[in-house]
Amino acid sequence: RRGGGAMESAAKGGYVLANLAEVVERVLGFLPTKALLRAACVCRLWRECARRALRTRQRIAWVSALEPGPAENHALVRALARELEKVHVLPQTVLYIADAETFSGHEECHEQKKARKRNSKETALALEKLLPKRCQVLGLVTPGIVVTPMGSSSNQPQEIEEGEAGFALLFPKIDGVKIHTFHFSKDVKNRVFDESKFAEAGLKNNPDLRVVLLFGYNSWKTGATRFLHQIVNPLNEKSIILAGGQVESFTSLTSENSHAQPGDACGVVGLAFSGAQIQSATVLLDQDVADERTAEAAMQRLKAANIPEHNTIGFMFACVGRGYRHYKTKRNMEADAFRKFFPNVPLFGFFGHGEIGCDRIVTGNFVLRECNDIKDDLLHGYTTVMTLIHLGPTK
Repeated sequence: RRGGGAMESAAKGGYVLANLAEVVERVLGFLPTKALLRAACVCRLWRECARRALRTRQRIAWVSALEPGPAENHALVRALARELEKVHVLPQTVLYIADAETFSGHEECHEQKKARKRNSKETALALEKLLPKRCQVLGLVTPGIVVTPMGSSSNQPQEIEEGEAGFALLFPKIDGVKIHTFHFSKDVKNRVFDESKFAEAGLKNNPDLRVVLLFGYNSWKTGATRFLHQIVNPLNEKSIILAGGQVESFTSLTSENSHAQPGDACGVVGLAFSGAQIQSATVLLDQDVADERTAEAAMQRLKAANIPEHNTIGFMFACVGRGYRHYKTKRNMEADAFRKFFPNVPLFGFFGHGEIGCDRIVTGNFVLRECNDIKDDLLHGYTTVMTLIHLGPTK
C-alpha cells in the first residue's frame, strides 16, 4: 500500500509538471541558463516556459578572473568555463578584457613574440567557443584591469596593475536597449574616412543612440591619432556619452553581421548602446586629481548626475601612469572613491595608453555643466575617465 501511495504521488507530480505551466515556469525559474536550455528540450510546454523565464532575465551578469591560471591558458578561460554553468542570463553581447602580461612582454626574440601571438589567438578562440554562437563578442587586451569580484554588485572593485586578471560582461537581450559592436580600420590607401560607415554601425541617423564605448588599438602606428580624431569628432555631440581608451590590442570581434578579424592596421572597435531608457554620465579625472580629496570631488560630480544605481554599471578607463604610481604608492584610490559614492554599482575597466571622455551626462533633464558651441576635448593622456551606464528599469 505504501508503494502504491508513492506511485500515485509520482503520477500526480508527473501530471502537474506535464500540464500546469504556472508550476513548471516557477520550478524552471530556479535553474541557471544552461540547465534551463537543456530542460527546454523535454517537451513543448517546458520549451515555452523556459522561453518565458529567459525573457525575464534582463540583468547584466559578469565573470571575474583574479587568480593566475595554468601556463597553457588564461585565468579568464577557466573562470568563464566554470561560471557559465551557473549564470542566469543568456548572453547576447559580451565584452571581455584580459591583461596584456599574458600576451606580451619585453623580450625581443622573434620566436617568443610568435608564441605570444599564438597564445593570444588561442585564448580568444577558447573564450568564443564557450559563448553562444549568435552572441556578439568584443575582446580586448590591456596593460591593467579594473574588475569587481563576482557575487555582488557591492563587492569592492580592484585595480589590478600587475598580474593575471580579466573579466567578461554578459549582456542579455534587454527590452528597449540595443547594443552592437563596430570596427573601423584605417585604410592606408585613403586618408579620408568614409562616414557612411557610421550609419551602417548605427552611429549616425540614430536618435536613440546614448552611449558609445570606443577603444583604439595599435595607437603607436603612424596616423593612428589622426584616424581616432576622424572617428571621435563626428560623434562629439552633447546628446551622446563617449568613453574609452587606447588598448594593447583586440582579440575578438564577432557578431551575426560582422566577421572582421584583428589585423596589423590601426583602428577603433567598440560598443554602441541605443535606447530611450538609457541614462549615462561621465567625468574626467585630470592630472590635478592626485589625492583622496580630489578623487572624491570628481566622484561627487558624477553622483550629482542622479543616475539611478539599480541596473547600472560603471566603467573606469585609466592611464597606465596613474594608479598607485600617481597616488604616491596608495593603491586602489580611484576604485575606492567610486565605491564610496556608488555602493551598489559594479565597476569594470582597464589601464591603457590614452583615454577618451569628458564631463558629460545624458539624462534628458540635467546638465552637468553649461553647454556651448565649442566641441569638448575628448582625447587625453595621464587621466582617468569614469562612466556610468544605466540600462533602464528591470523586470
